[in-house]
Amino acid sequence: MTNSHYPVIGFIGAGNMAHCLISGLIANQYPAKQIWASDPSQEKLDFIQQQCSIHTTTDNEAIVKSAQILVLAVKPQVIKTVLTSLRNLVEEYQPLVISIAAGITEKTLSQHLHHETAIVRCMPNVAAFVGSGATGMFANNYVTALQHDLAESIMRAVGITLWVKDENLIDTIAALSGSGPAYFFLMIEALETAAVELGLSEEDAHLLTLQTALGTARLALSTNEPTAELRDRVTSKGGITEQALAVLKDRKAAEAFKLALRAAHDKSIELSKI
Repeated sequence: MTNSHYPVIGFIGAGNMAHCLISGLIANQYPAKQIWASDPSQEKLDFIQQQCSIHTTTDNEAIVKSAQILVLAVKPQVIKTVLTSLRNLVEEYQPLVISIAAGITEKTLSQHLHHETAIVRCMPNVAAFVGSGATGMFANNYVTALQHDLAESIMRAVGITLWVKDENLIDTIAALSGSGPAYFFLMIEALETAAVELGLSEEDAHLLTLQTALGTARLALSTNEPTAELRDRVTSKGGITEQALAVLKDRKAAEAFKLALRAAHDKSIELSKI
């Protein structure tokens, strides 16, 4: 396939997540010459150009004029300023707009752009940096079937994608997969600490905990069996796993996770309204 068959992707913002997505695209054979990035920081642009050999500029307007797909990778607090300055050009050139700005709803994006702009809102997570991300995606009614596929191909360069028809579910995804890595890091930290207290070295506890977490996730992904059945399979009657799970149930671990997700979900809604 020639470069002409690849739409130009323009990133507004050249921070960590933009770098992550660009690296993922290039690793998946997307032509670097078809990717642009803008940022007020020349240092960031120099770094990403050296790493990825893409086009860079400090001029956001040049990005809009060049790209068929516009990825908003800026901090939420500057999204209004950025979009207001580009509103007329976006209306003229009509790119697909993909936003990875946390907490910024499609309604808010539309208010700062032309009301018929094709917009996809995404909620990626930090695991995208190792190609194992989980991204929730929502498209408004102006996104075409082709644009839908293009948006998915961009985010799939760094992991799995999940489309939702109800944008409110993005808040649930934010609470689950967006914040989820922190929950698992907390669990890993707690298990490591407990193992060290029981005699393992910090290095051995760290290695065994991480490998156990990795193996468990891979095992769950390799089968269609319900998680509860997988748990039962490794829980022998009267064995040590059953004893450990009894303690967790007694301490209401499941209820604690339910409350944690609810708190994160509600905070996501709150932030989107600010």
